[in-house]
Amino acid sequence: MPKVNINRDLLFKALGQTYTEAEFEDLCFSYGVELDEVTSEREMILKETGVDNANVSDEVIYKIDVPANRYDLLCLEGIARALNVYNGKQKIPKYIITPPKNGVYEKFVVEKSTSTVRPIAVCGILRDITFTQEVYDSFIDLQEKLHQNICRKRTLVSIGTHDLDQIQGPFAYKALTPKDIKFVPLSQTKEYNAEELFDFYDKSNSHLKKFLPIIKDSPTYPVIYDSKNTVLSLPPIINGEKSKITLNTKNVFIEVTATDTTKANIVLNIMLTMFSQYCKVPFSMEQVEVIDAQGKSQLYPQIQDRLIDAKADYINKCVGIDITSEAMVKMLERMSLESKLSNDKQTITVAVPPTRSDIIHAADVVEDVAIGYGYNNLKKVIPATMTTGRIQPINKLSELLSNEVALAGFTEIMTFVLCQNADNFGFVNKKDDGSSVKISNYLSEEFSEIRTSLVSTLLKSVVANKAAPLPLKLFEVSDVSVLGSTGNTDLSDPNSNNSDVGAYNKRMLGAIFCNNSARIEVVHGLLDRVMMALNIKQDITRSGNGYYLEISDDKLFVPGMGTNVIYNGKKIGVMGVVHPTVLKNYSCPFPCSLLEIEVTMDLAKNILFRD
Repeated sequence: MPKVNINRDLLFKALGQTYTEAEFEDLCFSYGVELDEVTSEREMILKETGVDNANVSDEVIYKIDVPANRYDLLCLEGIARALNVYNGKQKIPKYIITPPKNGVYEKFVVEKSTSTVRPIAVCGILRDITFTQEVYDSFIDLQEKLHQNICRKRTLVSIGTHDLDQIQGPFAYKALTPKDIKFVPLSQTKEYNAEELFDFYDKSNSHLKKFLPIIKDSPTYPVIYDSKNTVLSLPPIINGEKSKITLNTKNVFIEVTATDTTKANIVLNIMLTMFSQYCKVPFSMEQVEVIDAQGKSQLYPQIQDRLIDAKADYINKCVGIDITSEAMVKMLERMSLESKLSNDKQTITVAVPPTRSDIIHAADVVEDVAIGYGYNNLKKVIPATMTTGRIQPINKLSELLSNEVALAGFTEIMTFVLCQNADNFGFVNKKDDGSSVKISNYLSEEFSEIRTSLVSTLLKSVVANKAAPLPLKLFEVSDVSVLGSTGNTDLSDPNSNNSDVGAYNKRMLGAIFCNNSARIEVVHGLLDRVMMALNIKQDITRSGNGYYLEISDDKLFVPGMGTNVIYNGKKIGVMGVVHPTVLKNYSCPFPCSLLEIEVTMDLAKNILFRD
């Protein structure tokens, strides 16, 4: 959990009340945060350096642990605002967009050259703001807290803040070679090009040194200019000296560059909403017209409330309380969430403000109702039904089968569930039928999909262990995923794989034998051993009562040497000698035979099975 250092006296001033340490600790607990430590700047320096510096302040510092997804609590303003609303001392803030005085929005143009480094940008303006030293320090500290948290040390998002009266739009966001970027960086007096600047920071003890690798190896660096060719910033490293924020700054221009649109908007909204309270018109902000690399124009920030519905009976059941939906609305108001009831008073519609990016589901509404109700007010009750924990039946069956296969001389492996598209289709001689679950924001092509079978990982394991003595006998009992649904909607049925997310898991048993010859009889014998353990007999007459094999045309196998495994008239798996083309695709130097069957609770109906 992130830890926020807050000056106690400033916090109490913002809260309009003085607390004892025990009272404030109780308040924190009630709200869902924790007072972790009470210290001072002098004590913190003494712990870090071992030197007692008498010139450092002795003012009391509260170290408060806040939830990792509550970015609005990373500064004094956010914590004080949340606690004041919680205590009923302040109404829920109404964040508003004010139009430009001259009717013309500031423009921020993103050029196509940024697509290879940091292609996303959003912006906003705080007009007529008043800074004090404490507010200024909190403003800078929030940037650093966000950089360390959601921004992932500036790798995903970086924030630039500028004195708008020192620069002039429209602004251009482009990528240039390091030698072509020349400016005076923040807190410096000498002009550097970006290459010289990186050398300077690399040889110094500056805190910026750790951020240099983010773009250092890129042939071009992102840079932001105003209309007079003044450099505002070199994201994600440093701002320019010309546009730096001071205590006299009245209009603040905030630009956020990123590789993730959602996180960029969250960061921009937090910066604007937290400090908009110091504007002449409290909680107001001005939009900027951002024109992206494709020429699409959009206004930022976007602070419209999101609407989430939650059922009153669902909330009561999850929290373990029995209160009216009207009472729930009051609880949510304590958490800075305005809510409305449906006509039948069974559904609560919550208006999620731009400060609460952590609320994405009805379950999050449940949590806030519980906090508003008070954790200490929840009563301990004996469960109405006595239950005992137990292993899931499908997992128990998987363990029993794993034991049987291991006793047959096979070695168990555990492999990645993610793979590339070719592993699901091309490498195993199949056409892409669209059945695989794809990862929308994958970092590597090698892990862009979820496997649809165990075949690819079994073959990869053989290749990874090709230096081991032959024969290799490996197996795995694990899940694969496919798009769709089985159509079984009975949630009490352990075989139900119906899914509301458009995909479902299948438990599979896969085994591979690798030697100087394929010897399909080895995996055939393993299949018979597994079926014998499950008390499933061969269906010689193919009457639909037992298992049998039929010739398969699956191109995974050598023609005429592949079979389908049929159980009670349904195909549950495949077995055969792997096709040489497939072996070549995986650089496997030895012949292999392979078995894969689906594990369902239906297989266990003929045995005494205690789950």
